[in-house]
Amino acid sequence: MKVLFIGGTGLISSACSQRAVELGMELYLLIRGKSTKFAPPPGAHVITGDISGDPAALATALGGHTFDSVVNWIAYKPADVERDIKLFGGRTRQYVFISSASAYQKPSTYYRITEDTPLANPYWSYSRDKIACEERALQEYRSAQFPITIVRPSLTYGPSNIPLAVGSWAHPFTVIDRMRRGKKVIVPGDGTSLWTCTWNGDFAKAFCGLLGREEALGHAFHITSDETLTWNQLYTIAAHAAGAEPNLIHIASEMIAAHYPETTGGLIGDKSVSVVFDNAKIKRFVPGFGATVSWSEGVRRALAWFEADAARRTIDADANQRWDALIAAYERALPEIKR
Repeated sequence: MKVLFIGGTGLISSACSQRAVELGMELYLLIRGKSTKFAPPPGAHVITGDISGDPAALATALGGHTFDSVVNWIAYKPADVERDIKLFGGRTRQYVFISSASAYQKPSTYYRITEDTPLANPYWSYSRDKIACEERALQEYRSAQFPITIVRPSLTYGPSNIPLAVGSWAHPFTVIDRMRRGKKVIVPGDGTSLWTCTWNGDFAKAFCGLLGREEALGHAFHITSDETLTWNQLYTIAAHAAGAEPNLIHIASEMIAAHYPETTGGLIGDKSVSVVFDNAKIKRFVPGFGATVSWSEGVRRALAWFEADAARRTIDADANQRWDALIAAYERALPEIKR
């Protein structure tokens, strides 16, 4: 099977690239040729080109290739999908759009999330754009049989990331460092909302099982672990894996977002809302799939990755200062509220 990944060297896509090669797929990666965090796996064919660049140059880079599946890991706006419809219509038997589970209704009217859960997120433009992308692709599927499959990852992580609710995405070791120094770490709400974190290798097992599957056309899937934990549990397990005792401080999500407006979407529009994913559909289409890496195991693997090289353990000084300022403001206000 001949597959094209547009991207393929990111946190999630790199695991899928590795899995595709292991399964014997003829994998092509369309990347810009700049340095990437994760190198293409041995055996993958690299096409140097910019999907957002000059159309003529892109067509030249792709040459006469046709593919069984094309996956765009870096499509975020309806215009991206519009471009891909024109570019890959007639060039592939399956086009996979990577959406997001954050597109599901927030807050949800029913706790258990299936692929039939309504799509609506008033808090995050990123999610609304993903919804618009899905709608455009499905419109083309209905009107012109464009071979769309939609995949919605939730919070998926790998060795280079420890995704806690209030953390630094660019410098994820920052929260671990705070825990080891006994400093307070912020948990949204009272920490009892439910969440799911998925190891990228588990995601890749189900994802690659969808590639080339004609029966998956026109369908949407989310792919997550079946393990559901509270944020208190997620933080506590991470702290213990790092050899620390958690010093958690609970602050309302609205107060966190007021202090950091840029977090409103990812927090109030996503992580502060309880979600329990029903993975029955992906398991029907990919028999035998089941996530096997627990959060406790995944955190241990990630910590081992960070510990292997001091250069990886970067600290976000600005985030530390902002967290300390928020904690101080909250602790000043709390006695007055109690009084």
